[in-house]
Parts: sequence; C-alpha cells; structure tokens
Amino acid sequence: MREIRTDVCVVGGGPAGLTLALLLVRSGVAVTVVEKARSLDREYRGEILQPGGLRILDQAGVLAGARSRGGYELTRFQLIDGDRPVLDMDYRRLPAPHNYLLSIPQRHVLSELGDRCAEHDTFRMLAGHRLSALLRAGDSGPVRGVVADDGRERVAVRAAVVVGADGRYSKTRALAGIANRRHDVFDLDICWFKLPWDGAPTGRVRIFRAPSNPALAYDSFPGCLQIGWTVPHGGYRAVAARGIRHVKAQIQASIPEYADLVGRHIHALSDLTLLDVFGARASRWSDAGLVLIGDAAHTHSPLGAQGINLAVQGRRTAAPDAARRPERRRRQRRAPRRVRADPPP
Repeated sequence: MREIRTDVCVVGGGPAGLTLALLLVRSGVAVTVVEKARSLDREYRGEILQPGGLRILDQAGVLAGARSRGGYELTRFQLIDGDRPVLDMDYRRLPAPHNYLLSIPQRHVLSELGDRCAEHDTFRMLAGHRLSALLRAGDSGPVRGVVADDGRERVAVRAAVVVGADGRYSKTRALAGIANRRHDVFDLDICWFKLPWDGAPTGRVRIFRAPSNPALAYDSFPGCLQIGWTVPHGGYRAVAARGIRHVKAQIQASIPEYADLVGRHIHALSDLTLLDVFGARASRWSDAGLVLIGDAAHTHSPLGAQGINLAVQGRRTAAPDAARRPERRRRQRRAPRRVRADPPP
C-alpha cells in the first residue's frame, strides 16, 4: 500500500473542502484532498452564491476567475402570486460590491479553487479515490489519516488532522462512529430540472406560489432556466406512480409561464432529479485528530441557497484551528525531551 504524509487530509473536494484547502496551503500547511469523483463532469445542484459567499470567495482571490468562466447576476428575489409579485427584494440595495446573487455552475467555482490550490507545492489532489478506512494511533486512539482506494491501489494518507467535508451522507462521519440525527422539519421535497432558454437572462429568482406545488425558477448558465418543483415531503413516489403525463400537467399548472417549455422538453421521470429535503446535525463536529465541516456536520435545507454559502463561509472559521493542529504536533516533535535527574545519594 502506497503511503503519503501530509499535514491535513481533507475528504471531499466540494466547495467546503477546496475552500478550506486553499486557505490552509496559503498558510504554509500541506494538504491532501481525497475526492471520489474523477472529474468535474457531473451534475450539481448548488448554483447560487449569496453575498456572504461572494465576499469570502472574493477575499480568497477566486471570485473573478470563477466568474470569467461564466455565470449570471441575479439582482431580485420575488414571490409570485398569480401574475404579480407579492414580495420583491432588490439586492442592489445592499452595500456594494457584493450586492447581488450569482448563479454560477458549481464546476466553475471548483475549477477555480482547484487551480489556485494547485499553484502551491504543498497541495495534492487524489481524484477518483474513495475513503475506505480511518487510520488511528492504536486500536482506538486519535485519527491519524485515512485509507483511500481508486480501484487499482490503496493509499494510506497519514495526517495530523483529517477533515470530513464529504457531504450529507458523510462516510468520514460514519467511519468515526459519530451519530447523525436527521430532522424532518420540512414539508416538501424538490424535483430539479433545467429548461433551455433562448431569451435574455431574467436576473431574478422567482418562487411561484401555486395552490398545490409551488416552484422556483432562476437563470442557469449557459442559456437555461433552473426549475425546482416542490412535492410533499416523502410523497414523490405517489405522485410519480401516476405517470409522466400527470407530473407534467402538475408542473405546468405550477409555472404556467413556462408550460410550453415543459411540454417540449420534459419527456420522462428520469428528466427530473429528486432532492430529499431534510436537516441533520452530527452529535459532535470534532474528535481527536478529526473535524467535520459543511453538510457532514450540519445538513441544511437547500431553500435560500444555504448549503454552498454556509460551506464556503464556514471554512474560513475552521481554517485557523486546522492549521494550528499540525503546527502543535511539529513543535512537540521538535521540543527537547526533559530528562529527570536521579536524586543525590
């Protein structure tokens, strides 16, 4: 088994993990990221950055580069009842320069974060590697690394600190034996899908207040509308059992403005992606040699684009502590051993 030594091992190369990795390598900390996906060529859901998330990415020097890859500014958040807005929030009333929402493919943010991390010799990315075990000092001692597997070889990543940034179904958390309490406090789940849109970007996030199944819509780069159609929590199976024609009719009733587009582009239930909406909280967010961050520690509702923004902002809080732990261990290794003199005869 190949062995790698590093200061911090981050499990999960999403917004939380890579933002933390960038802050750490810029502080002189060696970081290895273990990410199960081999590339960024996959579907993501978190696309909207709130002003707080924009500010952190700007301070980290990655916002401009991520934006240059493509995205849409959203300046208004509206609640639509029938054909009129009953709530109309204008983000431009906030202090500049982060007085807007940004709809941006998550792969653009991750690509920019990864590129900035790769500028540092102390950064290593193990893409296509799945976490298979935690390494401990002794049978039940502090966590001192992980074992990762890419299907061809196993790699032991030995680290002073392991950070679990691997999402709501965190394997890091499970292997550490940390309980995760699920809270079904939301009365809805969300079916996501995209519709091609050849008009000008709307610049808005809109929630359509339908009698049965409200929906939200916003610009999605490039040239699409992202739609989130809600169903009763745990009730999608019953809705889907009535077939795609019934589902399409329900969606069209929720967003009549886009009924024609739905009719032309939604053909099967597989065109929809269901997101089980729940909250959760790990019983503890840290252990000896281990820290949980983002959804691995506290899963939030996707409503209001909370997940990706809290992931980015929370990493700034976690970075100083994660950086101090390897330094403490280095100081301990350098410190001279105290030798107790024998008592005089």
